[in-house]
Amino acid sequence: MNKSTMRDVDERTNLTANSMFELLLFRLGEAPGTNRRELFGINVFKVREILVMPEITAMVNSPPSVMGVANIRGQMITVINLPQIVGTNPTKGLNILLVTEFARTTQAFAVEEVNEIVRLEWKQVLSAEGRGGGLVTSIARLDGDVEDTRLAQVLDVEQILRDVFPEHSETEMEVTDKLHLPPGTVVLAADDSAVARMMIEQGLKAMGVSYIMTKSGQEAWDRLKGLAAEAESQGQTIKDKVALVLTDLEMPEMDGFTLTRNIKQDPRFSSLPVVIHSSLTGTTNEEHVRKVGADAYVAKFVAEELAQTIRRVVANA
Repeated sequence: MNKSTMRDVDERTNLTANSMFELLLFRLGEAPGTNRRELFGINVFKVREILVMPEITAMVNSPPSVMGVANIRGQMITVINLPQIVGTNPTKGLNILLVTEFARTTQAFAVEEVNEIVRLEWKQVLSAEGRGGGLVTSIARLDGDVEDTRLAQVLDVEQILRDVFPEHSETEMEVTDKLHLPPGTVVLAADDSAVARMMIEQGLKAMGVSYIMTKSGQEAWDRLKGLAAEAESQGQTIKDKVALVLTDLEMPEMDGFTLTRNIKQDPRFSSLPVVIHSSLTGTTNEEHVRKVGADAYVAKFVAEELAQTIRRVVANA
């Protein structure tokens, strides 16, 4: 691993040690029927590079929201019209390309403009579920818990990619062998994306595994403490209730790094295996995951790999 990669790992470790992350803010044009140009955000860890819009080659029979492909550093990358998906009108044009690495894929999103990168605590990010807008996982309060804070909508890239390329997710959740957990135990899973939760549930059901699904690290942590109290009242330990914790990284209120650290630093839970299941792919992120104490890392979304990883981690627990 080279020195710059190690610096990346150290910087990310420092950030997550304080339950913080960096959000790239951008605009997608005017909201329908208004002249308002809302702020949107994406985790900086997902962004490989930001470019002035290059030449794009249109592709025959591509989905309506796919503008075509761009040749970027010798790699042919699909370009997605993000304002079209969100339903905004980019009156200033599509001037910037965000090249992202996400869930084993590289793709680019055309946006109107990029504004800034802000450093936030995860507690500044609230779940958007139930607030409308199925393409948004959370709302970031950019200036903290104050009345007139600026708000940014954090996009659900998993949902967007599934909507644009539905055929890519058709066969990924198949599993060949059942997974046998200790009797009476479950997998406690946490993910803030509705489409991710659906796919994880499909995979766990295919494995024949009982599970509890939660929508954030905070909800998973509260559930774990409740299960520990229940186990203690029955003369059991948490490992009689939970075989393994499966967590996403990016989640409102409490992220997966903080959840993992809480588990590993609490004597009641420290022996519980934790598997991080994330769309943040790449060796830097895998190294970073090891630094925060997780037992394994697996990239989304291939159920057979997830099953193999859970099988291995449970066997070693």
